Amino acid sequence: MTISLRPILPLAAALSFASVGYSAEIFTTNGVAINGYDPVAYFTDHKPVKGSDKYTATYQGATFHFASAAHRGAFAANPGHFAPQYGGYCAFGTAQGHKASTEPQAFTLVDGKLYLNYNDSVLKTWRQDVSGYIKKADANWDKVRAQPDP
Repeated sequence: MTISLRPILPLAAALSFASVGYSAEIFTTNGVAINGYDPVAYFTDHKPVKGSDKYTATYQGATFHFASAAHRGAFAANPGHFAPQYGGYCAFGTAQGHKASTEPQAFTLVDGKLYLNYNDSVLKTWRQDVSGYIKKADANWDKVRAQPDP
């Protein structure tokens, strides 16, 4: 008996292309979001604070670190509030239509949301028209999130 693979080859090809388009929802380094910085601290301390691997939570497949159990609890109660916008990818890059990595100190809090940027230089550009860049990034995010990781 001979089995022909010809009818399933187009399906196999389609599946392999489908997997190429997959990308992470949250920017991580070695599986850890925000380079191990505590997302809640941006709101409570108004600065980046290094988290600890003693206090962790998983959100959208990424591990977040926290400086305290209280911060982990606050995040667990409302992760969508504390997680950075655009999955922690660079907000300015998202406004420009592409994914870019971020540095924890290059941040802005706007209307109760955390935005991260590639570096301090990009942050300066971002701050020149925050509301305009947020509108562009919001419009681009569905397209950008599907891009391969930087």
